[in-house]
Amino acid sequence: MKLLNTYTLEIKKSKFIAYYYEIDAVEEVGKILEELKKEHKKARHIPYAYKIDGYIKKSDDKEPSGTSGMPILNIIDKNNLNHTLIAVVRYFGGIKLGAGGLVRAYSNSAKEVIK
Repeated sequence: MKLLNTYTLEIKKSKFIAYYYEIDAVEEVGKILEELKKEHKKARHIPYAYKIDGYIKKSDDKEPSGTSGMPILNIIDKNNLNHTLIAVVRYFGGIKLGAGGLVRAYSNSAKEVIK
């Protein structure tokens, strides 16, 4: 596993920190998420998506359904990435962004971190 890039986006006091990894095996995902949870103890959510050959998984990590994991996965697909994990750590800033705001925030975070 290799961390390729990170990107931080701030919207209405909420902070979205995207992590872009190159991964070789599904087992690496659990380790990476565990490390991120340790590093970001106060984060509210860590949604993610990954793709290894034909194996694809996404998680909203308690964000409203379809607002985070799917937008991240869409960016992975659009860019034809493989052996890729993108996880976005979210610190809640106290202002609700709404479903559309969340989709945009997670999409933009994923888009920027792979540039």
